[in-house]
Amino acid sequence: MKSFLLPLFCFIALSSCAGYRLGGQKPDHLTSLKSIYIPLAKSRVIFPRAEALTTNSVVDSFVNDGTYKIGNASHSDATLFVTLTSLNYRQVRSSRFDSLRSEELEMEVTLGWTLIDPSKPGSPLDQGTSRERSRFFVSKNLQTARADALPDALEGAAQRIVSRLSNGF
Repeated sequence: MKSFLLPLFCFIALSSCAGYRLGGQKPDHLTSLKSIYIPLAKSRVIFPRAEALTTNSVVDSFVNDGTYKIGNASHSDATLFVTLTSLNYRQVRSSRFDSLRSEELEMEVTLGWTLIDPSKPGSPLDQGTSRERSRFFVSKNLQTARADALPDALEGAAQRIVSRLSNGF
């Protein structure tokens, strides 16, 4: 009887993970994609080096995720166009004695993106917007504080794009 229970236990234990697959679960309409080309992002915001920072954040997020490879324009399955559409600031905390003087600000970045199949440029495979916020303290040089907070916000927005294209949510 004991010799029968051991194989039965092993069979039940090993069959519990029979449906598991290694790797990410791509959305159904993107299962055929293996590589994505990401050209330089566009910006509707006046901010130094915003296009390069946006593109680098998106590429880094795709590389870290690993679901898709980054390809060039001629050898990729799809092209991802990214646009930095807005960059807004909001006061989080003001000075104790002067409510108009900010001590901490919040930056909200909005990215618009469209994934296009090069063989069918008229119909996008997927598109959407991605938002992320970053907080920073106001220092004597406000421009430097804003420039230091921008990559953090862009990284979060880029991770949301990758999550949508890799996992479907």
